[in-house]
Amino acid sequence: MILPRKAIEYNRFEFQKWEHHHAETIVETPVSLTVNGKEWISFMCTPIHLEALAIGFLYNEGIIKSMDEVADARVCEHGDNVDVWLNHSAEQPTNWRRTSGCTGGVTAVDLLAKPNVSLAENSFHVTPEAIMNMVEKLFESQELYRDTGGVHTSALSDGEKVVIAADDIGRHNTLDKIAGLCLMKNIFPQNRILITTGRISSEMLQKAAQLEVPILISRTSPSSLSIEMAERYGITLIGYARKHRFNVYSNLQRISNL
Repeated sequence: MILPRKAIEYNRFEFQKWEHHHAETIVETPVSLTVNGKEWISFMCTPIHLEALAIGFLYNEGIIKSMDEVADARVCEHGDNVDVWLNHSAEQPTNWRRTSGCTGGVTAVDLLAKPNVSLAENSFHVTPEAIMNMVEKLFESQELYRDTGGVHTSALSDGEKVVIAADDIGRHNTLDKIAGLCLMKNIFPQNRILITTGRISSEMLQKAAQLEVPILISRTSPSSLSIEMAERYGITLIGYARKHRFNVYSNLQRISNL
């Protein structure tokens, strides 16, 4: 198996002198996805929760809707391929498009099409204090980041606590891992908030909508298309979230000032 971190050495120049350091860095490696015996794509990812990454990707792409459709999912002994066997046939998309995700995310979903999910009627709301508390909990869950740096973390919350968290060098991969872990563990809280360290681009917004998350929070910025999509999907999109501030780009009504 491939480990998610690797020992390295580096030299630092600081205050007019050199210092030699030992540290760990995050691993980035290609892992292929094979569905029903046919190779579909390769992920550039961090090699943890690989079964969840594969299953979550198929869910977010609309290939599967539940774990009932998955007959088996396993990582090969060398750690560079995930075999997923479904209990039905699945046609491999022919129009994979490279997204704006770091490390080369791909999707076959038409991000400009009319959404098949609408969260506009979802009445879940939170206070500003709860949002800032969730940001703090996201930071607390970043164990791999504290050890290596250079990794994104996303977390699914029920509004009070972190239910599931996932790390990866690719921000889009973290949301696929969240989806996969939810399916594999059969954990879908009634109230859902998704918090991520990654920039919210269109494919990130689409994956959040597929998880039927009414509130999506990022510590950095959204793209123009993700804001437009959030309006169409009825998602409250929050960016630049910190301990004492955040920006709301869509559906402000879910933020209670009481």
